Amino acid sequence: MRHRNAGYKLGRNPSHRRALLRNLVTSILLEDRVQTTVAKAKAARPHVEKLITLGKKGDLHSRRQALAFLQTGEAVTRLFDTVAPRYGDRNGGYLRIIRAGFQRGDGAEKVYIELVDAEQVLDEKRQKRAEARTKRREEMQKAMAEKEPAGEGGEEKAE
Repeated sequence: MRHRNAGYKLGRNPSHRRALLRNLVTSILLEDRVQTTVAKAKAARPHVEKLITLGKKGDLHSRRQALAFLQTGEAVTRLFDTVAPRYGDRNGGYLRIIRAGFQRGDGAEKVYIELVDAEQVLDEKRQKRAEARTKRREEMQKAMAEKEPAGEGGEEKAE
């Protein structure tokens, strides 16, 4: 019986579980949106919410506590400068879990765990990616067009 045993074990030993959650929380704060399984998302949610609350306090002690948990200094900087001020008037509920189908192989249910009110940032990232993709495609087509006439001319001379 699991009476009074809170938390998710995630099929790992304590050190591996802690490392997994630290990595996942760091990724969520850096990327705003991460795809993972339902159990991992539900296990990571309280950690992210606690860190955002620390970020809203904004004092040195809170920054050191966040640095003790997060993997990179970049994540701490982003937490205190970008993410936490976004939620100044909100009392909790900083994350959203969106179900996204099932994983091939073991059939685990996949979800997106994302920060609420991060839609603008995510849309900007999508637009930048799309622009970069179209630019790359145009450059590739231009390079292919330059190669084709030279290749055709060489074939004609050979015949």
